[in-house]
Amino acid sequence: MSEPPGEARDESRPVPRAEPRPVPTLIPPPSAVLDEAHLGDIEGALGRIRVGDDGGRRGLRRRLVTFLAIMGPGLIVMVGDNDAGGVSTYAEAGQNYGYSLLWVLLLLIPVLIVNQEMVVRLGAVTGVGHARLINERFGRFWGWFSVGDLFLLNFLTIVTEFIGVSLALRYFGISPYVSVPLTAVVLIAITASGSFRRWERAIFLFIATSLVLYPLALASHPRYGAIAYHLVVPGIQGGASSTAILLIIAIVGTTVAPWQLFFQQSNVVDKRITPRFIGYERADTALGAVVVVVGAVAVVVVAVFAVRGTNLIGKFTDALGVARALEHHGYWYGALFAIVLLDASLIGASAVTLSTSYAFGDVFGLRHSLHRSFRDARQFYLFYTVLVAAAAGVVLIPSAPLGLITTSVQALAGVLLPSASVFLLLLCNDPEVLGPWVNSRWLNIAASVIIGVLLTLSGTLVVSTVFPSLNVGEVAVALAIALIVAGGGTGLWLERVQRRRPGARPGPPRMSEQERRNWRMPPLALLQPVQWSPGIKLGVLLLRGYLVVSVVLLAVKAVQLGGG
Repeated sequence: MSEPPGEARDESRPVPRAEPRPVPTLIPPPSAVLDEAHLGDIEGALGRIRVGDDGGRRGLRRRLVTFLAIMGPGLIVMVGDNDAGGVSTYAEAGQNYGYSLLWVLLLLIPVLIVNQEMVVRLGAVTGVGHARLINERFGRFWGWFSVGDLFLLNFLTIVTEFIGVSLALRYFGISPYVSVPLTAVVLIAITASGSFRRWERAIFLFIATSLVLYPLALASHPRYGAIAYHLVVPGIQGGASSTAILLIIAIVGTTVAPWQLFFQQSNVVDKRITPRFIGYERADTALGAVVVVVGAVAVVVVAVFAVRGTNLIGKFTDALGVARALEHHGYWYGALFAIVLLDASLIGASAVTLSTSYAFGDVFGLRHSLHRSFRDARQFYLFYTVLVAAAAGVVLIPSAPLGLITTSVQALAGVLLPSASVFLLLLCNDPEVLGPWVNSRWLNIAASVIIGVLLTLSGTLVVSTVFPSLNVGEVAVALAIALIVAGGGTGLWLERVQRRRPGARPGPPRMSEQERRNWRMPPLALLQPVQWSPGIKLGVLLLRGYLVVSVVLLAVKAVQLGGG
């Protein structure tokens, strides 16, 4: 390049270096995450991961540190299932049926992992809550139907948590009119602190306190041979009956509850976990599934020990009765069990109420994040406060049938769970929602088997209620065979129809692992509408009709038991 006219070049002056051009960065495509509180660093109780972290980890120590930061949603949702209703239900199983129902708990481990792994993917990939996905993808009718189920069931479940609080502290001579309001204030203060990390640390403290259950179980002289036998060999002490089937459904309902789906997905979103860290959250979920089942077995062991050699076998009243029975072996046995019950009630109340509040924010489009202050998300926290206060108020009503409410709520959860699982399965097979993260064939088969088992249990209860003279075991076997035949035939028919249908929607596009880890669901308004086949529409309608009948008959059965 020539010098400008009239200007000589100074050779002694250094030639300025050209500034390097900035390397263009890839701007991620828009996603469905609308709340800026759901974007940023992962702030866990045990560590922090910066927003720019690509998720690549080498070395055991770095992976362990990352896991500790991610850990939370899976462990909390599982331990929250061993809540007041769970402790009461497992204690009833131990006191009335000994070790004979332990096989139900072992079978629930794969059920828990399969169900909750699907919501982990939905939360990390979509960035929105479960209630909002159902509302947007299946329409307001189905959205309100599902969320209506959730609100009713969750409110009654929160009532059972305060029942647990009142029973636990009554053991120490504290009146429910003191313990219940004080607990409500503590729960509201922990949740409305405006810090996700502070809330998670408080829950982790409660989880650490729950560990007193394990030395209590070891001190209860467990019969390891009998425990091992009943974990793998199905049976019911005293034979099958409609009451026993009701209790089995209650065990399923308290261990695999619908609120779990809504809570963990929203909590994954609120913790800002993205697809890059799905593997760690899967490990968190698997760990929680093992912990919840081991804890349930421990409660059964303690309940069996409490009534061993007494006339209380088969005469369960409530969890406080188990604590009183343990006093025969020493005051501290009963005191530790009461602490376990109180701790379980606090964890369950926090998780279930938060699950409902998350869904409330999803449905009404409100700011709903534990990262926000009370002033910044007033409606979200006010809804949480009203739920807690109302549930606490129900418990303080004189002569309320608290024991019957506890058992019936868990059974109701077992009856409603198939409906929630069906929508979960439909969402996880929607390529518009999960793209390259949709379910594999084997996972669909496993989820379908789980739904079939849940329908068999609830169907057995319905038939045995209408026709009490029938053999309950034979009814369960007949329904299982009918569901296998109907499900298998329907599946083959739908697959043949799908193959013959012209212009069927192709599967998710093939992507590299890096592209897959960075894929997020686009804004919901940009997604193609859901295409339901006639078979799926008919199946969902039949399921809803069946559930309405089941809930009515379950209420009849609960009233019969209360009168007896």
